[in-house]
Amino acid sequence: MIVQKVIALLIMLIPAAIAMYGIKLIRDAFFYSTSPEVGFMWGQLVLGVLAFALPVLFIAGFILHHERKKNRVQPRFMVPEPDEDE
Repeated sequence: MIVQKVIALLIMLIPAAIAMYGIKLIRDAFFYSTSPEVGFMWGQLVLGVLAFALPVLFIAGFILHHERKKNRVQPRFMVPEPDEDE
């Protein structure tokens, strides 16, 4: 039981660290753009947005999957059960 919780914590911490790095990349792209010798860093901005958005979506999906298994979500978020046609 404890091992499962530690593994779940690691699954959540790794994407969170990547998302924090994405925020750093976005921040640096905006702050370095004020420097006259450095142009706007579009590549770093796009990489930062991706490094932020993808882990956030992963964490949201992980939480939604976990809550669905425990049946603690609203009915609109439940997976519809297939109808048995006999």
